[in-house]
Amino acid sequence: MTTIAQNIVETLAANGVRRVYGLPGDSLNGFTDALRATPSIEWVHVRHEEAGAFAAAAEAALTGEIAVCAGSAGPGNLHLINGLYDANRSRVPVLAIAAHIPSTEIGSNYFQETHPQEVFRECSVYAEQVTDAAQMPRILEIAMRTAVEKRGVAVVVLSGDVGLTSTNSDRVTVVRRARPRVVPNDAELREAAAILNAAGKVTILAGAGVEGAHDEVVALADALAAPIVHAMRGKEFIEYDNPFDVGMTGLLGFSSGYRAMEDCDALLMLGTDFPYQQFFPSKAKIIQVDLRGEQLGRRVPLDLGLVGDVKDTAAALLPLVPRKKRRTHLESSLKHYAKARSKLDDLATPTKKGQPLHPQFVTRTLDRLAAEDAVFTADVGTPVIWAARYLTMNGRRRLVGSFTHGSMANALPHAMGAQAAFPGRQVVALAGDGGLSMLLGELLTIVQNRLPVKLVVFNNASLNFIELEMKSVGFVNFGTGLDNPNFAAVAEAMGIKGVRVNDSSELEAGLAEALAHDGPALVDVATMREELAMPPTITAQQAGGFTLYALRTVLSGRGDEVLDLAKANWRRVF
Repeated sequence: MTTIAQNIVETLAANGVRRVYGLPGDSLNGFTDALRATPSIEWVHVRHEEAGAFAAAAEAALTGEIAVCAGSAGPGNLHLINGLYDANRSRVPVLAIAAHIPSTEIGSNYFQETHPQEVFRECSVYAEQVTDAAQMPRILEIAMRTAVEKRGVAVVVLSGDVGLTSTNSDRVTVVRRARPRVVPNDAELREAAAILNAAGKVTILAGAGVEGAHDEVVALADALAAPIVHAMRGKEFIEYDNPFDVGMTGLLGFSSGYRAMEDCDALLMLGTDFPYQQFFPSKAKIIQVDLRGEQLGRRVPLDLGLVGDVKDTAAALLPLVPRKKRRTHLESSLKHYAKARSKLDDLATPTKKGQPLHPQFVTRTLDRLAAEDAVFTADVGTPVIWAARYLTMNGRRRLVGSFTHGSMANALPHAMGAQAAFPGRQVVALAGDGGLSMLLGELLTIVQNRLPVKLVVFNNASLNFIELEMKSVGFVNFGTGLDNPNFAAVAEAMGIKGVRVNDSSELEAGLAEALAHDGPALVDVATMREELAMPPTITAQQAGGFTLYALRTVLSGRGDEVLDLAKANWRRVF
């Protein structure tokens, strides 16, 4: 008779699952033994369960299919939680197998006892415990379907002894995601068209929900004479082949995106949950389109909220909006974008010999050398800023990050999942020195699993984004310095090709060598600590904060920091 653990693995195999990320443990023995006997599924042994959950999140994001991770009882599955938060908030389908203590000991404060259902409830769309063989395989089928349909994390909690019991049914079900057409009703579409047609200046804000709707959104923008501003998660789906693109807004963006939104009479939000209220226009009428009705009006008061898929809704709107003849808003926004883009590109310059490199120059050079279908991952912090501003999307490249959850240390484990899912594709992680240090042991994971990930480390010896946040509100930097090793030497000791770049003249050759290497490689780049990543608009509070920071820093006896800040950023003034 088939055990519950064996039935789980058979169901995963039937649903096209090709790998499970995790760490073994006695409570997982039945599950991992069933994997051992199933050659079509690879066990990707990670050094920390958090990394396994991040890797599964990246695989799910890139494939659109369910990805799987597992953790043993107590501390083992607790380690999954940060990566599962990331997956759930990124809305990607991940199944987590959370092993539990022996079923007879639950409630006795047993060794390693936790309450996984309660722990995982906030970071999942489904979390249930199997206590009886009669629940299976139905619980697994419900979990998988919920993860797929709601695009989130499903957690199945299973005690090791329960996993080894015989199933009452050994059926294997294939779960396929439904793909309905969802559009607003005719009256709502006419109301939306009336608002857009009456507006002299329309701007579109596009988020992750424009995936698969590139052509429809661009066609709608053409009819509306609307510049398209993209959120970070919309960048890879709408930035390319888009004559109406004017860049990003928000903390990672730049002035043209902010201006195009602030200056419009009507803002059309398409598939975006852009969270920063201060960057929304102050006077425009606002229409929001989202497949999830509960998202509507969450960030800003709406004049009209529409429930619909972006692709089908944009196509349905197009016949109702005659092509605008007056296009001055679009032309002005594009002109402003060209100017802002030129200023950003002017910052991507080499430094003098012996000086740390400008991170803009590092990212722009990487963008030029990377493959046309490269997958990029970026650590939260300044690497995300440089990725947002200097990586070019083309419809084939992908960009994965912890853009909603905002966790440190995501770039390397995300790259692991991307590389495992696409072994023949170039995968490049833009890693911060703080992020890499946090999950440094995962360098061993890419060696052990033969994952040819390429890492570019922005080594500025600091938690740089935290320092920027401190400066902006007037605090003297404290607790942010990092005493880093030579990461290239560390990589070499682990069996990874290591390249150290200390000078701008060494960068191109170092990156090219790493990208061409047949195996994992790490490029450790000494970058400027005092490089400012300015938001698209500076508030009076932020300006006052920088002034207060400078005054406090001088008074604390660290005036050399202010001089270094000025030297690093003089290009922004002239």
